[in-house]
Amino acid sequence: MRPVLLWIALPVFIACNNNSSSTSKTGTEEFGDPVHNEAQTDSARAEIMYGSYVGAFGDNKITMLITTLHNDSISGRTIVGGNDRPFNGIFTKKGVTYYIHAAEPGDHKDDGVFDFEISESNTSDVNGTWKPNDANRPSKTYTLSRKKFEYKTDVGDYPEASQRLLEVRDVENMFKEDLEFMRNEIFARHGYCFNRKHLRQQFEMQDWYVPNTTDIKGFLTDIEKKNITLIKRYEKYADEYGDEYGR
Repeated sequence: MRPVLLWIALPVFIACNNNSSSTSKTGTEEFGDPVHNEAQTDSARAEIMYGSYVGAFGDNKITMLITTLHNDSISGRTIVGGNDRPFNGIFTKKGVTYYIHAAEPGDHKDDGVFDFEISESNTSDVNGTWKPNDANRPSKTYTLSRKKFEYKTDVGDYPEASQRLLEVRDVENMFKEDLEFMRNEIFARHGYCFNRKHLRQQFEMQDWYVPNTTDIKGFLTDIEKKNITLIKRYEKYADEYGDEYGR
């Protein structure tokens, strides 16, 4: 299980190099009382706000993660469309609702600013808006649901690729496209966020798939590593021999 990514997430991104005074003003005047005046501790807030939130984000699926919470500061990352981006921001509280204003660093063409809220009365959902730094791109609204990432070996069309060592007979008569899917399904079980659109769309249709990271090298099991090597070898055979290969 991923030590950090499993217990954090949300739509967020701080105002990075923008002027901090205007950000603070927004937090106090529009959102409510500064959180650092609250008696509530960081650990109590973390229990409410930490988690993994997943949902539609335009034509893509987004996973938002909160990794750090201290006083009125918040940080984490989002994974969407193959991009893994960090964020930093501030949050304030009014009544039972936390309001978060945050932004990505701004050094990527897809970076933008997030505003969203979490209520103590319903910590399962997050609602918010995203405004891109690029004024020519449209803003987005989103509703995300808390969804915990879990690595499971019994999901997908080819669960055996994560359960046992594959034999030649398991793969020798498969088409190249099926072999590619089998191999990438191993990555999907670990929550890998795919850059290639057709793979991303295929797996985002699966209820068990929660995009959670862009680096899974340290999480693959020995069985999976060996199976990936075998599958890739037969993918190459299928590519080289075409119609003469397989069924």
